[in-house]
Amino acid sequence: MSEDLKKGLEGVLVAESSLSVIDGDAGKLVYRGYTIEDLAIGASYEEVLYLLWYGHLPNASELEEFESEMASEREVDDDVIATVRAMAESDENPMAALRTAVSMLSAYDPASEDADPTDEEVNLATGRRITAKIPTLVAAFTRIRDGEDPVEPREDLGHAANFLYMLNGEEPDDVAADVFDQALVLHADHGLNASTFSAMVTASTLSDLHSSVTSAIGTLKGPLHGGANQDVMEMLKEVDDAERDPLEWVKNALDGGRRVSGFGHRVYDVKDPRAKILGERSKELGEAAGSVKWYEMSTTIEEYMQEEKGLAPNVDFYSASTYYQMGIPIDIFTPIFAMSRVGGWVAHVVEYIEDNRLIRPRARYTGPNPEETEFVPLEER
Repeated sequence: MSEDLKKGLEGVLVAESSLSVIDGDAGKLVYRGYTIEDLAIGASYEEVLYLLWYGHLPNASELEEFESEMASEREVDDDVIATVRAMAESDENPMAALRTAVSMLSAYDPASEDADPTDEEVNLATGRRITAKIPTLVAAFTRIRDGEDPVEPREDLGHAANFLYMLNGEEPDDVAADVFDQALVLHADHGLNASTFSAMVTASTLSDLHSSVTSAIGTLKGPLHGGANQDVMEMLKEVDDAERDPLEWVKNALDGGRRVSGFGHRVYDVKDPRAKILGERSKELGEAAGSVKWYEMSTTIEEYMQEEKGLAPNVDFYSASTYYQMGIPIDIFTPIFAMSRVGGWVAHVVEYIEDNRLIRPRARYTGPNPEETEFVPLEER
């Protein structure tokens, strides 16, 4: 590979953005000037959405109006739920089901097909509806697959609490709602990651927002982007089921050529700041449940990987045990990622098309040239 070819666009600048910045050397993540630590502790997911979409944190009245608008958009058309039911009963992959359902939402969206795709107000309203409905789709799919009826969304609960209510059929306690809300905040945006860039490529053609989000979900479905936390939890369960010391297990796994999920990141050279926050929440959930085995198992593996391999954990490493201790099925972890990251997808699309240019990179041709080939008619081949 030649030196000027950047496989995977690594390190290539393709846009300017005021939304988020990552300092991989220092382990910092910032949304519009605010550190992820401050936002995770002091702001709700709805506040972070407002920040990403409108450029500033809302005051009390702005937040109340925004929360009310979001809550009023949670219901999903019966035809879409019927399709979700058919996919759940046929054991469709959860991310494939979400991709299909979000695409189908466009048929029932009040935005006109003739709407200007660069109209910021229309796009933000559409983005709000998509973001409000994705939790309803994910919860409905999960319950139907488990042989239960979907639970209707409530408008008196926050975004995070309402999802847990729709998923489990009972209102979550304050701790669970707070932890899940914090997880959504931590996953809301992360620069030009693969799914965000996919959404921007689609939007740059002046396609509609539903198409952009559908593209992003399809990209997030790939295990190199969105599936690591599922892999982490399956690994932790394997260690637990084997009733082996986690240190011994990880040594044997590495000696056997296995990859330990949840470590390393394309951007961070140190511990992912989101992993630090979720690690503490995983511990708190374990203490509340009377067992911190998942947290202790995770920290043992983390310490070994850092000391022996020089690899630091990413956000997936601790989001896995956090979600699992909240009773969330392992294969729903990635759809939850989409539930949060849709906020960033919408923000980046809206920002990019303010000064849109079709994203159309080039490839270096390495095939034969015309001097080396001779066209042979079909009857002579």
